[in-house]
Parts: sequence; structure tokens; C-alpha cells
Amino acid sequence: MPRQLVRQIAHWVNTRHRRWYLRIFGTRVTDPLLWSMNRHSITKAFGAGLAIAFVPLPIHTIGAVLAALYWRLNLPVALVSTLVVNPFTVVPIYYGAYRLGTVLLQRTPRHFAFQLSWRWLEHGLGPFWKPFLLGCLVSAVVAGLLGRWVLELVWRSAVRRKFRLRHAAAQAANARR
Repeated sequence: MPRQLVRQIAHWVNTRHRRWYLRIFGTRVTDPLLWSMNRHSITKAFGAGLAIAFVPLPIHTIGAVLAALYWRLNLPVALVSTLVVNPFTVVPIYYGAYRLGTVLLQRTPRHFAFQLSWRWLEHGLGPFWKPFLLGCLVSAVVAGLLGRWVLELVWRSAVRRKFRLRHAAAQAANARR
């Protein structure tokens, strides 16, 4: 997210933190670490958001907000990184989690027809819930840790590259003098 947009959101929250919809969070919502753009806060928030995205319930936004408030992570990054699971990717991601669970439990995957109804969740999910939930748990841990570490490596390499370019430009400027 661009720094200016995050600053505007942080300013909006700071001016409205006494309103009823933000008062339930107390002074925690105005914590500067929730809006800081440093490497540690962002990489942790990215990993936490990816892990929360694999929760098979529609509580990703609430989970990301609560995790960011509790662990003092960058709130916008935690929210945006949960969008990995969206209406276009939900079926392949959760099916992959189910297949991973069947491999870990050493079961043969069964064929099933998904229906978006409460009745199917009560009766149709019966034989599939153990591998599905295990696959979601393992996927959440792996995606969260891997996402955090990969973003950390990318961030560090970008900082090193900028330092090298700045150093080379300074040496070239000194050589011309």
C-alpha cells in the first residue's frame, strides 16, 4: 500500500477513535505500530494474514483485525493479505487443502459435489471434515511462515540493491571529481 494512503487512513482513525464503532477497541486502534510501514510489522502482518486466509469460515476480516490489534501488526497489510482467498480462489485453495489433508492422513480422496447450503455443511461434509481441517491448518501454517520469510527476503534484497546502487552512484560521483 502506498505510504500516503496508509497515513490518510491512520489520520482518519486518530480523528475518529472516540466514535462508537471504534470505541470498542479502546486506545489500541490508535497504536502507531498498527499503521507503521517498517519491515517487521509488515512482514509479520503479511504472514498472519495469509495464515488467517486459510480459516474455512467467513471471519477473515475479523480475524485479521483482532490479530493485528493483539500482536500490534500493520492492520492494512493484515487485511489485504487475507484477500488471497476470494470468490475466485476459494474452491482451488480449499480443495488443495482437502487433498493435502487426505495425503497427510493417508486416505484416498473421495469425490463429492459441493453445495453452498447449510444442509450440505451439516450432512455432506461428514466424511471430509478431518482431512479438510487438517489440510487447512497445515496450509495456514506453511503459507503464513513461508509468506513472511519470502517477503522478508524480498524486502532485504531490495534494500541491499538500493544501497549498492546508491553506493555505486556515490563512487562514480567521487571518481568524476
